[in-house]
Amino acid sequence: MIQEIKYVNGSSHDPYLNLAIEEYLLESVSRDTCILYLWQNENTVVIGKNQNPWKECRILDLEQAGGHLVRRLSGGGAVFHDLGNLNFTFLVHKDHYDLDKQLEVILRAVKKLGIHGEKSGRNDITVSGRKFSGNAFYTRGEKCYHHGTLLVHADMEKLSKYLQVSKDKLELKGVDSVKARVTNLSEYQAGLTIDMLKEKLLEAFEEIYGCKAVFCSQEDLDQEALSQGRKKFSSWDWLYGRTMDFQYELSKRFVWGNVIWQFQVNCGIIQDLQLFSDSMEPDLVDRIPKYLKGSKYENQDICNKLDQVPAKTQAQSIMINDLREFFAAAEL
Repeated sequence: MIQEIKYVNGSSHDPYLNLAIEEYLLESVSRDTCILYLWQNENTVVIGKNQNPWKECRILDLEQAGGHLVRRLSGGGAVFHDLGNLNFTFLVHKDHYDLDKQLEVILRAVKKLGIHGEKSGRNDITVSGRKFSGNAFYTRGEKCYHHGTLLVHADMEKLSKYLQVSKDKLELKGVDSVKARVTNLSEYQAGLTIDMLKEKLLEAFEEIYGCKAVFCSQEDLDQEALSQGRKKFSSWDWLYGRTMDFQYELSKRFVWGNVIWQFQVNCGIIQDLQLFSDSMEPDLVDRIPKYLKGSKYENQDICNKLDQVPAKTQAQSIMINDLREFFAAAEL
């Protein structure tokens, strides 16, 4: 039986730190305690643990807009977070994990705001048949968490833009996101704010678990542990270096000829590359793949490797420069 409940109100909008806090709370939750952690990310695409980032997100567009790509511990599909979205996490031991009870906290909170929400399947909460909350789950040993999104006044245009997949992407492996009709809760309650929803979530949490919540701030947590966790979640290896084998094809017509690139990528590293072109510089076309094999599958690293390709003629110098400019802006 749950003897104590804790409420952690995240004050950071840094997605990597927020995931570090979530993992820290999972590791530290006591056996007879349930923790409710509320948090927000700014301009972030969050993918599931086993998803392919190149398939789920327009990475370059997101980065150019100052956004962040994040890989969480749990499975499920890709979601977009901004400050119009509130995230929640329930953290407990397996013995006290109760999905229906946890979802009831959400349903009661929105009911207090005059919104009739309903559970839909295993992962979603809807209003009038439209999804405002998606949920995912994670277990580590005897501890587990259930977390999800609550769309209050999220920017739906950005949600669609950054999660849209390029038509150039071929044979990409990974768990696909399931697209669904989504809605903001503010459509059903004018003037609804994040703070209003937080207040009702805390009320519902205390009512359903039958005790007063102990408040904890993120400043009360082990800052060194959080710093190490943030390094992990923001690292290239965690975000892109997963064991995932896929092919990708790009094509472009330049003044000097047509080019088709076929990449073989694993763990975010270019393992093999085929380059096809009708240009008048076959020597250069043959040499380029040798420089790119082993590089990271990202715009800047590919551009850096192209800078290392020697140009034997003025025509080759122009080709290399054109290719570099192409990859600087390419949607990988």
